[in-house]
Amino acid sequence: MKFDSNRAWTQASQAVSANREVVLALAGVFFLVPQLAFAIFFPQPEMGTGMNEQQVMAAVKAYYTSVLPVMIPLALLQAAGTLSLLCLLDTERRPTVGEAIRAGVKGLVPYLVAQILLGLGLGAVVLTVAGILAAVGGNLGAAIGLAIALAFGVAVFVRFSVTAPVVAVEKTLNPIMALGRSWTLTKGHTARLLGFYALLGLAMVVLMIFGNILTLPVTLLAPAEVVRVVAAIVESIMATIMALYFVAVIAQVHRQLAGPSAAQTTRTFE
Repeated sequence: MKFDSNRAWTQASQAVSANREVVLALAGVFFLVPQLAFAIFFPQPEMGTGMNEQQVMAAVKAYYTSVLPVMIPLALLQAAGTLSLLCLLDTERRPTVGEAIRAGVKGLVPYLVAQILLGLGLGAVVLTVAGILAAVGGNLGAAIGLAIALAFGVAVFVRFSVTAPVVAVEKTLNPIMALGRSWTLTKGHTARLLGFYALLGLAMVVLMIFGNILTLPVTLLAPAEVVRVVAAIVESIMATIMALYFVAVIAQVHRQLAGPSAAQTTRTFE
């Protein structure tokens, strides 16, 4: 069976439209409100025109060090929101909002462990390859190693891209089994999935540019503080929309690759 990107996008859009009220409410709680609060109360530092590279790096390091205690709970909340949305968009089971949230919270730890294992494994491979090539070829070897590591990382992302729905929809709470299941499902579909995700990413970039254009009149006419708040609101809304549709797409990718569940097949022949 070939992966059909058009069908995945169409079904993802239909799933969001059919469940618009509850999906938007859930996305607002887990994505929009936390993202907006973070953007307003923890704005990124402004870089002065006279700052050198070391000063810029120091300012960025100081900023992220200061906001790390806030970013970790925010990331956990958004991970739980992702899993909850995946459960809510499971059209075979049709859970209630409460059931979807409980299932999302239940799958949070296995999903995070899977992501940590994936990150550690990917990081070890990248550092090893880049280190060897840098030692052998100097700067050129380091550049080649970086390119190879980037290509490898993209391929790994594609192969493990349906780990979240495996945890949320299939209820696979063993992190290693969830990763293995994602690897199996995406086998033979890497190129098609990569192209699909690339187009989706491009559409998201266009959406962000459109959001910046919307704030341009405010930027030119309003005071700096008003501009900052309006920009935070628009960026948070755009980021929430992108997250929502990305989750819906991943849900449909998983559904297409996994095929109908045993329960659904049984109901079809009853």
